[in-house]
Amino acid sequence: MNFYDLAFTLLVSLCGLLTWRQYSSREKPEEKALTQPPVTPHAKAEASQFTRLFLAVYCLVMGADWLQGPYVYSLYKDQFGLKETIVAALFTTGFLSGGISGYFVGKFADRYGRKTACLVFCVTYSVACLSTLVPEVPILFLGRVFGGLSTSLMYSAFESWMVTEYHKRQIEKAGTSLSSMFGIMTTLNSIVAIFAGVFSEWLVQVTNTKRAPFMASAGLLIIAFWVILGFWTENYGDSHQSMDTTALSAPAKSVLKTVLTDRRILTLGLASCFFEGSMYLFVFFWTPALKTAAAAQLDGSAELPLGMIFATFMASVMLGSLLFNNLISSQRLLSPSRLLTIIFATASSSLLVPIVSKSETITFWSFCVFEMCVGMYWPSVGYLKGRIVEDGIRARVYGILRIPLNVFVVVALGLVQEGEGYRNAVFTVCSGLLVVTSGVFHHVVSD
Repeated sequence: MNFYDLAFTLLVSLCGLLTWRQYSSREKPEEKALTQPPVTPHAKAEASQFTRLFLAVYCLVMGADWLQGPYVYSLYKDQFGLKETIVAALFTTGFLSGGISGYFVGKFADRYGRKTACLVFCVTYSVACLSTLVPEVPILFLGRVFGGLSTSLMYSAFESWMVTEYHKRQIEKAGTSLSSMFGIMTTLNSIVAIFAGVFSEWLVQVTNTKRAPFMASAGLLIIAFWVILGFWTENYGDSHQSMDTTALSAPAKSVLKTVLTDRRILTLGLASCFFEGSMYLFVFFWTPALKTAAAAQLDGSAELPLGMIFATFMASVMLGSLLFNNLISSQRLLSPSRLLTIIFATASSSLLVPIVSKSETITFWSFCVFEMCVGMYWPSVGYLKGRIVEDGIRARVYGILRIPLNVFVVVALGLVQEGEGYRNAVFTVCSGLLVVTSGVFHHVVSD
């Protein structure tokens, strides 16, 4: 479908324009020197080494994750011929595994080291990818268990390692703010995801199997494992505030009490549950939603280019991250908390569009708007969590915040029924919950 190629080209062009504008509007070195204290060569070298080491692994890990994105639903449904209820059960198993392991992987990372937890992630996620080689339902379920465990590790250990090293190495003295670091991460994540979408489609066409992206993913994880093992230093839950024993020995009840009594952390948990939950449900439903819309068109019998569509979604994410950099890091027109309020309201509206419109084009663009919100969400919420949550208990708090998220997704997927009626009900509920989240966030969280 030429339409999707044109949409991809348009969004990538917009991303290029914003990137150029952001680069050209930066302060000149001599102007920056007048407003900031001089940066020592040691601090600059330390910041450069830290950035290279982390971002190289981050791109490998996210690339391994994104390679699977376009075809995870289609592999189970189309190639393996599983019923939609079984596919939903597989997704549910992954989120259930992530929910159960959420707190424990955070505790493991804080106690035994974030580097160690990242290495474990590379192993467990590789096992999840390799499980697709055996199209037997029990093996596929086992793979989803490892996948859920890996997701919990990915969204707690890597970010915890980065934020702790950032404080320990005093990277802010080199002029790199934590918010800009999250902005760079999201932008790179989007670029990697775009290439992953295009590459995964090419792999499927060349190999004629939808398992190919999963094998490529395992290859990237092996490379990431060796880079982490050879070049990363270990850190625990004690670096920023020298909490050598108190943070590590903090009992589970005290960590949970911190989450439940700090209104800001609790609100971040609410945002994580409903926005990220909507995002994960979107991962399951976008393919059948677009197929239903396409079936109503004159060319509805054509095969959807899932890899190109996914790459276009990721271009939308990149556009969102660039807008974040422009609004927050460069122009400082909005605070991250106020931007999140707008993000939740916009995402809510975008999820309602496929319900009221059966147009493939309108449905597609509403999904692009939702993905653009995702691109602005990650650096915004990452910055707030980096400021609000203490280093000593960071991974455990992140793990706890993912538990209600996984419960929410498990319940939604556990009730899946064939047909668009249930899908529309899920979009409606998610839209309403995001409106509530926007209101709560506006009143509770401030920068």
